[in-house]
Amino acid sequence: MSKRDELIAKYAADLKDKCGVNADMDLLTKVTIGCGPSIYNADASTVSGSDASELETVKNNFLIKKLGLGASDDLDGAIASVMDTYGKSNRNKYRAVVYYLLTKHFGKESVY
Repeated sequence: MSKRDELIAKYAADLKDKCGVNADMDLLTKVTIGCGPSIYNADASTVSGSDASELETVKNNFLIKKLGLGASDDLDGAIASVMDTYGKSNRNKYRAVVYYLLTKHFGKESVY
């Protein structure tokens, strides 16, 4: 099993255990691949739910640039909702899981 496959399995377990979501493995794989090499870096592979600048980066680089959403959509509300779903007490919020949940939230699976 490759390192990426191990990470995808870990992300699927996180979705099931921490978020109560049964992952669409095909979409999760595509989202993970879309994250690029950041998934292999300990700092870049996670999202800090309490760091405003990091959440701004998620909004600008992922929601607006990648998913093509406009500023008129409730982007901050969606991010807050995903952070609540993931659990504020969970220290490690994996970027691929956050992106997966945001993709599902906005119904933008077609981007992948």
